[in-house]
Amino acid sequence: MDTPAFNFFSPQRLVFGPGKMNLLPELTGAFGKNILLVTGKSSFLTTPAWDGLEKAYRQNRVRVHQAAIPGEPSPEDVDTAVDRYRDSGIDAVVAVGGGSALDAGKAISAMLAQSGPVTAFLEGVGDRRPGGEKLPFIAVPTTSGTGSEATKNAVISRPGAKGFKKSLRHDNFIPDIALVDPELTLTCPPGITAACGMDALTQLLEAYVSTQASPVTDALCTSAIKGFSRALFTAAEEDPKDINARTRLSYGAYISGLALANAGLGAVHGFASVIGGISPMSHGNVCGTLLAQTTKAIIDELNRTAPGHPALEEYANAAVLLGLSDNTRPVSTACNRLLDNLFEWTEKLNMPGLGQSGIRQDQLASVAAATGLKNTPVKLGKKALAEILRNRL
Repeated sequence: MDTPAFNFFSPQRLVFGPGKMNLLPELTGAFGKNILLVTGKSSFLTTPAWDGLEKAYRQNRVRVHQAAIPGEPSPEDVDTAVDRYRDSGIDAVVAVGGGSALDAGKAISAMLAQSGPVTAFLEGVGDRRPGGEKLPFIAVPTTSGTGSEATKNAVISRPGAKGFKKSLRHDNFIPDIALVDPELTLTCPPGITAACGMDALTQLLEAYVSTQASPVTDALCTSAIKGFSRALFTAAEEDPKDINARTRLSYGAYISGLALANAGLGAVHGFASVIGGISPMSHGNVCGTLLAQTTKAIIDELNRTAPGHPALEEYANAAVLLGLSDNTRPVSTACNRLLDNLFEWTEKLNMPGLGQSGIRQDQLASVAAATGLKNTPVKLGKKALAEILRNRL
């Protein structure tokens, strides 16, 4: 089979492995002595890792400004930080935290090089397109989920009746350096570990079957899907301090970011974009609660309308990689085993129903109508999308 033409984007540098956090001051120093550190509200700032980092920066005479983001970043969070530090001569932005902190840091690094509010540049909200200018940006994840350390977009949210969850996006916004140290995830609570892990698994599966997948993204996804579920249950339920499991999850999350940046995503993330604009439910929980039901709807529709579609073989292969089936299986058997286990994991990992975050029955049709399928391998109608939501209410 001929190799298709494709583009591939990734951070200029990846530093990966347990203990690599101690390299951050050196990596930062390559950009200058005046940095903006973006974190979550408090979690990282109360850890020994922060104590060591602060000491190292002080010894190296690096001036550190700080911006704390309390949750998923809002336009006001980004604009406030930019207005405060625009004239501070910032040399680089370093974000340490979960996906929200990384998205905030990514957006701040971009908007420090722009004029105007961030909403003016958001897809589907503003009328301006980013030019690609930004300050140097280093992303350091403390969870294993969104893969924001490898992507070219920052997700900005404003929940509410007229809310939105949209991206600030440009190819140049991929972090200059991704520093992925699995030791930073050892204190991640079980519920967050589970939600982040299900988000990463969703991204891997959606990118794997994406209509925009390439040989490179396929190879990356297969390497990350293999053994992912075992690592997730070890870290979320059995032994949160298991560094091997945490390393596998950190790798999987990073690869999921690379994959989504290059192959795109599917219907689950189409749902998440809409739900994030009207509900405070975390992105990981939205993906985790909808993954099984959405995958079932896609596989059912493929079997009905395109039984020889390559995506069915890819779902079957994912079951093999996850250790749910063997290579001698019929495709249909492997797909069924994948679905059975996705539903089982949804329950075992306590993924919340949509109703727990305030989504109502009378909102389902409008959510379905606003949901884009992105790169889903088969078309799902609005009734089918509403039924997915109804089954997870």
